[in-house]
This record gives sequence, structure tokens and C-alpha cells, in this order.
Amino acid sequence: MELIEHSAAAGRIRVEAEGCSSVIVLVGEIDVALRDEASASMAQALVTGSPMIIDTTLATFIDSSGLAFVLQLSRAASEAGIAVSLRDPHRVLTDVLEMIGLGGELPV
Repeated sequence: MELIEHSAAAGRIRVEAEGCSSVIVLVGEIDVALRDEASASMAQALVTGSPMIIDTTLATFIDSSGLAFVLQLSRAASEAGIAVSLRDPHRVLTDVLEMIGLGGELPV
């Protein structure tokens, strides 16, 4: 399995190849400190053209910039005709999505 990892002090974003999918793994605190890593991860995942799975099971916190990353990734993939889904989304993401009226927006 190919692993590309970007990290910051409190959180990480990993892009993993899993079968014919790209898995974007959010670990720890996903916030503005990961802006560059988020951009690099998004580009890496989109360039493959593979279906994407966003895995937030290891996320402990997601602020507005982390939420923006998830939504931008979903929108960019959709525009490119790439399927996106959430893998067993952590409550830190589902609660925020519900709060802003986007619960159920991304398939699980």
C-alpha cells in the first residue's frame, strides 16, 4: 500500500491507496495549521482519478478550515466525476455537518 503523509504538530492528513480507491485519513486536530497539507493531499487524491474515501475515525477536532477541506474535496471530486464517501465518520465531523445543515450531504 502506497502511503503519502503530511503532518503538523497536532494533526495529520494521510493519503493512502487502498485497492482502486484513495483514502484520505484525517488524524488528530484538523485545523488551519494543516492548510498546506490539506492542499497537497487534495491534489494528490484528485490526480489519481480514483474514488475517494474520507476517513475521520481518528480525528479528534475539526474546525471551520478542516470542514472547508472536506467540503472542497467533495466538491472538487464531484466536479471531476469522482465518487466520494465517508468511512465511518467520527462525531466531530457529523456534528458539525448537522449543525450547518449539511448532514447527509456526503454518502457514508
